[in-house]
Amino acid sequence: QVQLVESGGGLVQPGGSLRLSCTASGSFFRFRLVVMNWYRQTPGKERELVATITSGGSTNYADSVKGRFTISRDNAKNTLYLEMNSLKPEDTAVYYCNAGVLYWGKGTLVTVSS
Repeated sequence: QVQLVESGGGLVQPGGSLRLSCTASGSFFRFRLVVMNWYRQTPGKERELVATITSGGSTNYADSVKGRFTISRDNAKNTLYLEMNSLKPEDTAVYYCNAGVLYWGKGTLVTVSS
């Protein structure tokens, strides 16, 4: 069984920054080999793919966050990160860590408000 635990969410003012983390665990889970993703969801909307990082370190971003968010991974720590800068109110959402499409964390709430 794979467990993903997100942390780092909270309340931040517009223009501020936050860093999300997602720590993965599981007896047979090889974090370094898995494509990892960050998604987000707001009430009444579908879950949106925010950023992806492959096992080789290639990244891809939703247009709405390009230039502001950075996804990264530390394979030695089995941890995925999402550095979020220049945050906007429309970035407010529950952010979810996803591993290889199949596995999900429970999410961490990010609220951008003055």
